[in-house]
Amino acid sequence: MLQKLRDKTSGWIATVILGLLIIPFAFFGMESYLSQRVDTYSARISQPPSWWVSAPQVWPLTYLWKTHDIDSNEFRQRFETERMRAREQQGDKFDAKAFESVENKRRILDQMIDEQVMRLAADRDGIVISDGQVRAEIQSVPDFQVDGKFNTDRYQLLLASQSPPMTPLDFEGKIRDNLHYALIPSQLAQSAFVTNGEVDRLLRLLGEQRDVSFVAMPQVPVDTAPVTAAQIDGWYKAHASSYRRPETVRLEYIDIDGSKLPVPAIDEAMLQKRYEEQSAKYSSAEQRSVSHILVQVAADASDADKKAAEARANTLAAEARTPGADFAALAKANSDDTGSKDKGGDLGLMTKGSLPGPFEDAAFAMQAGEVRGPVKSDFGWHILKVNEIRAGNQQPFEAVRAQLEAELQQSEHERAYNELSGKLVDAVLKNPSSLEPAAQSLGLAVLTTSAFARNGGAGIAADQKVLRAAFSDTLIQDGTASDPIELAPNHSVIVRVVEHSPEAPLPLASVSDAVVAAIRADRQRNAAMAAADALVKAAKAKGLAAAAADVKLAMAEANGLERGSPVPSPSAVEAFFATPRPQDNRIPVDKVELGGQYLVYAIRAVRDGDLTQVTEEQRDQLRGQLSQVAGMDAQKAYVKSARAKYQIKVAEDRL
Repeated sequence: MLQKLRDKTSGWIATVILGLLIIPFAFFGMESYLSQRVDTYSARISQPPSWWVSAPQVWPLTYLWKTHDIDSNEFRQRFETERMRAREQQGDKFDAKAFESVENKRRILDQMIDEQVMRLAADRDGIVISDGQVRAEIQSVPDFQVDGKFNTDRYQLLLASQSPPMTPLDFEGKIRDNLHYALIPSQLAQSAFVTNGEVDRLLRLLGEQRDVSFVAMPQVPVDTAPVTAAQIDGWYKAHASSYRRPETVRLEYIDIDGSKLPVPAIDEAMLQKRYEEQSAKYSSAEQRSVSHILVQVAADASDADKKAAEARANTLAAEARTPGADFAALAKANSDDTGSKDKGGDLGLMTKGSLPGPFEDAAFAMQAGEVRGPVKSDFGWHILKVNEIRAGNQQPFEAVRAQLEAELQQSEHERAYNELSGKLVDAVLKNPSSLEPAAQSLGLAVLTTSAFARNGGAGIAADQKVLRAAFSDTLIQDGTASDPIELAPNHSVIVRVVEHSPEAPLPLASVSDAVVAAIRADRQRNAAMAAADALVKAAKAKGLAAAAADVKLAMAEANGLERGSPVPSPSAVEAFFATPRPQDNRIPVDKVELGGQYLVYAIRAVRDGDLTQVTEEQRDQLRGQLSQVAGMDAQKAYVKSARAKYQIKVAEDRL
């Protein structure tokens, strides 16, 4: 038996099987078989090799594909950023539950996927963003400007105030990345245009005028016919959702309002201490106005090119140091920095920490009016000139004393509020099923609301955050206290549901009068519609004027109506212009309901807008709007076509 096994394992079949097993081990290693990998991506973008774009995504060819993951943590960070932005924009109208919906999460993830696909496309197409483009983009941001000009202090202050704080280099990297992946889509959008024919066609439609005849149908008499018990029962069952008592809750709560806490005492020692701790806030750093001439050196430049660039830089430096030399003119004629070249090399006011190391070291070691260089940096050779030096200064204590006192009072108020809030939370956690013990221990009052539904009530019941907490499953089912709910800065409440009444059907006996009224209103509506339909039918057969005369109704005319006209009403005019034009001598007749009353109308004539009455300014404005719409459509189409070139897998369970 052993000999037979040996014979079978030494034949050609065994050799082939062994060879097939060796190949993946040789190429991909034992770890592919022994290690376990836990995927944490929210989305995975797979890219085929550039030399085989139609490569199937099957093993082992999957090893030829490149994958780019959007990690779950990365998605959550973007999601929280979008949440904060939405909360800031919407205020009390922000709906946390709607924001947490799967649809909204997928929308945000799709944005991230689009951005990553654009990065891959930009890398594939060799897109490179210059330092001048980055600088110009940053200087164009309105938040970094004072009186319409870029301000270095404001720029650095806003970056430092971010959470977490950002350095100029970090922000420049972010801007460079945004420009990198958005370059083609943005330029594509800006390159869109519309033809004169398209503009003319839309102008004819926008300026279109219509001649309309219309008849206002009289109010149908109030329905007073009897309603049977069977009709009442049938209506009640068919419209059961309309006859339900809304879900309500009643709350007890503790209100902590920082503005009502005792005013803290502020002494001189506290003011002096705060001044010393925040001395940097009341001082300004030294600023230097710097200009430069850049002789750019590519990272992959040959030794000969590097030497030639250095020689050119030395020549320019010598010219710049010549007495009476015009540095700005030299920069305009010779600098390779496209961002500052046209401004004579002027980089504006700089503070320490905003420039590359060797450049900054030289700039802050120079005197006003001095020219120095060439100085080597990662970008090439620089010839520097310091145009102006603005010394830093420190405001004296007395000059900022009032501000210090106001800030200290505010901070002490916040400290007292936070301290009381913390004690209250600790006390509530000891007995979350009642607010009374916690309130008594801190000398606070327990207040109550009247019962209110999900659409809110009076007092704190009008606050959207309170409403979401009050009707949450946790508070209703457990009967425990909520976390602190912020109503305003330094003002919060802790609530507990003391009474909950679920939504329930209202008995027929209690709503029978409302059911009868609804039945009669429905019959009245149907009668009004039937009368309007009868007039429309007659008007199509003999004309609106004759049909109206037959039923003794007055017909009115409105000639030269334009889109948006207020007469007879905006809704009626909208219906008039939604109706097709007359064709083959057939006048279109239709009806429209306006607040329970019907209007029957006929479109007698349609005239295109007069292009001779359109000014060039109006034409250009419309052309710009149409171009913008076309550009956005082209941008979306480009992103969509780019996405089609990648395999995209979304992990819905990790959103």
